[in-house]
Amino acid sequence: MDTRNEILDGTISTPQQNKIGLPNAGGVLTLGILSIVFAGLLGLIMGIISLSLSGKALEEYRNNRDRYTESSYKNVNGGRICAIIGISISGLAILVLAIAFTA
Repeated sequence: MDTRNEILDGTISTPQQNKIGLPNAGGVLTLGILSIVFAGLLGLIMGIISLSLSGKALEEYRNNRDRYTESSYKNVNGGRICAIIGISISGLAILVLAIAFTA
């Protein structure tokens, strides 16, 4: 593999660094989306797990930005947003069911 810099279209390209994905980036996104799909007690549990995992991954990204890929950061951030939405919907659904059964 040639590691020399080449001039392409007036810009100098440098060899890509070996960046890795954030730990649990796919899991955070999956659990975040599923927390919306399964709104209720199961969605609440999935959302809390996703939110917990995303906090650890985002802290790791802030400490070592050059080590991780930007796409894995976006996956974690998207999963975190989905988890917050899923927790909100699940909490509201549980509240409505609790009010309906007590009335």
